[in-house]
Amino acid sequence: MSMLSNLDLIRRVPLFSMLTADQAQAIADSVVKRRFRRGELVVEQGRKSNALFILLNGRARVLTADSRGREVILAVLESGDYVGEMSLIDNEAHSATVRAEIQTDMLVLARNDFARCLPENSTLSYGIMRGLVRRLRNADRQIESLALLDVYGRVVHVLERMRPPASPGSGNEPVVIRPLTHLGIATRVGSNREMVSRTLKELKRDGYLKLGVKRVTLLKTLAARESQTEHRGTKAQR
Repeated sequence: MSMLSNLDLIRRVPLFSMLTADQAQAIADSVVKRRFRRGELVVEQGRKSNALFILLNGRARVLTADSRGREVILAVLESGDYVGEMSLIDNEAHSATVRAEIQTDMLVLARNDFARCLPENSTLSYGIMRGLVRRLRNADRQIESLALLDVYGRVVHVLERMRPPASPGSGNEPVVIRPLTHLGIATRVGSNREMVSRTLKELKRDGYLKLGVKRVTLLKTLAARESQTEHRGTKAQR
């Protein structure tokens, strides 16, 4: 049996099924084939690889982990799936790690070649793509938070994410988040109102925030406090 050409391989990938003959040939001329051993990292969370990876065969896991090494599997990739497109679209680091579960062959398309397949960055379609990538990144962070943090940690995580961007010269001035209710936070963190109220009172007692009517005033950054939640284990009720 003759070895399949890159064009033959491209035609078997659903991602490229709508390409014209010229477009498919251009992609086929640009991709390279790479084999990943079992356990080898394809992309790493927090880093950039500047490439699109398309699975030809094998299997890979998409996972995220906290600083203690605890992992959550977000997806399992198989033949025809691809990874790395989010980073290529918004030029941010990967939101998750991808690891080959078994020996896996992939086609690798470099950033510059991938960019030629995209619409102009001033078009509406490109703006929509970036918006979708932003939502996917937020979803990944939400899944990680729900899976790896207790209620206390999830509340701290949500409040920090809701902090408005700092204005020039603002320093460590108090920041008001509103409209915001205990029930609204509970919905975001997947808990009940009572647990959230208990957590907010604890943060208030420690001087991190003030509570008002449908608002929370952050008095200082919760980042240091958030790191402490990693040592709390899972004692709080989920």
